[in-house]
Formats: sequence, structure tokens, C-alpha cells
Amino acid sequence: MLDVLVVDDDFMVASIHTRFVERVGGFRVVGTAATGEHALAEVERLSPDLLLLDVHLPDISGIEVLRRLRAAGNDLGVVVITAAREADTVRAAAAGGAAHYLVKPFAFEDLAERLESFRRAHQALAGVQQADQAHIDAVFAPRAAGREQLPKGLSQETANAVLAALEAAEELSASGCAEAVGISRVSARRYLEHFTDVGRTAVRLNYGTAGRPERRYRLSGR
Repeated sequence: MLDVLVVDDDFMVASIHTRFVERVGGFRVVGTAATGEHALAEVERLSPDLLLLDVHLPDISGIEVLRRLRAAGNDLGVVVITAAREADTVRAAAAGGAAHYLVKPFAFEDLAERLESFRRAHQALAGVQQADQAHIDAVFAPRAAGREQLPKGLSQETANAVLAALEAAEELSASGCAEAVGISRVSARRYLEHFTDVGRTAVRLNYGTAGRPERRYRLSGR
């Protein structure tokens, strides 16, 4: 069981995130915090495995919380959850060792994917005294840049084409990506979801007049 501390200054948002976490087997929320200083105190008190960390907090920023944790030698997992899209903020989160960066608003499935990814990396070295390359890749592959391992059935050439399409557009739906690249919508969705899982893309839910909201993708940091 992995313990999670939820940090968000909006009580309702923190409540939603808590419910999302507790829908994922193997995770439990052990506390919440509404300020950066409170978050640091709760980390000290509760020793959670994972921090769901907002950037915009009323006292110090989530990025500052992350920096202070690392300066103190605390290597707990951090998933940044925020509306902040500035490239400098994304770079700072990556430099601070955040496992994932999730842009609000998002669906339950978006968070669940990142929690599962964190679990895989967290458990890769459990009970291991000397890691082999497979163990090491399981820890670092989710954050590897430029050399990421694609899931079975996805090709590097098509992945590059999907990224190029995203570079050329502010954001794309799976259908729009499929048309731009010349692949099926289902295939485009698989590539886009993979890039979202590894933090290369972010998702925005576009709510129309009826039906399910459309998922629209953009490169992280835009």
C-alpha cells in the first residue's frame, strides 16, 4: 500500500483528488495540506510515499516545496498537478525529480495512469540488492528523454510523426492527429496516450453540448 499526501489550496479539488486516488488499488490518502509550509510539515509527520502537489499555493509555490524537499534529502515521489503550463515551471518540476506533471483539468483515467506508472517505478527495486539493467530501466524509462521505449505495437517512425503533428499545431484531438499523420483514430489515440503517460503531452477535456468530452492533446510546456 502506497501512502499519498494531497496538496491543494482548494478544499473541493483536494477532495476530488483524494477520491480519485482511493479508486486506484494499492494507494491510500493519508493526509491533505492547503499550503506549502503545511505540506512540508505533513511530509515530515506522515512520511508518505507520494505527494500530489499543486504549484499555486497561498504561501510558497509547489516548486519551492519540491526544492526544499530535495535539499533536505527527501526523495519521495512527486506528481505535480496544476493549471500552470509555463515552460519554466515544467522544467523546474523535471529538475526537481517530479515523476509526472499533470495539467488540470483531467479525467480520473489520466491520474490513474500516472499512479500506476509511479507504482511500477517505485516497486522496480523492491527487495533488490543489486539492480540489473531491466530494474534500472523500469525506474528511469518513464522519465527518459529522447530515448523512450515504446509499448509493443508502436513504431518509432509513427511516434515521430505524431510528435511532429503536435509541434505543428497548438493542440490536436485523436481524430485530428489521425488525419494529420495518416493513421487510424484508434492508433493515434494509443500514441497520444503513451506520450501523455510519459509526460511528453498534456490533455485538455473539451466539453461540448452533448456526449462525452473530447480529449485534446498538446506538447507539455506549451
